[in-house]
Amino acid sequence: VQLQASGGGLVQAGGSLTLSCEISGHSTSRFMAWFRQAPGKAREFVAAIRWSGMYPFYSDAVKGRFTISGDGGMTTVYLIMNNLKYEDTAMYFCAASNPLTSRSTLRMADSYAYWGQGTLVTVSS
Repeated sequence: VQLQASGGGLVQAGGSLTLSCEISGHSTSRFMAWFRQAPGKAREFVAAIRWSGMYPFYSDAVKGRFTISGDGGMTTVYLIMNNLKYEDTAMYFCAASNPLTSRSTLRMADSYAYWGQGTLVTVSS
């Protein structure tokens, strides 16, 4: 599986951005997810969605502001980010999970076998 993330950029606090992750190759993944990593911090879970495109999951930090979705064929996963805050500044990565990833493990980076290269989101205060 190959993942290509795009859509990052510079935005003012309160603004919006939409990230895209193009998916190619055969996959047995159960979930697609977005993680982020700010400078000097550990990679953290942002959102995930089942390969079917249903049942999204969110971290508490972004719930109500971000939306994860997939196109019908799961060839692209989106992260729609609204009401961005300075603390959302980070490199954002899309990832495809291992086949046995479950609801109890989908927030763990180790559950994801495939990663995109990252796209930088910078929110100015």
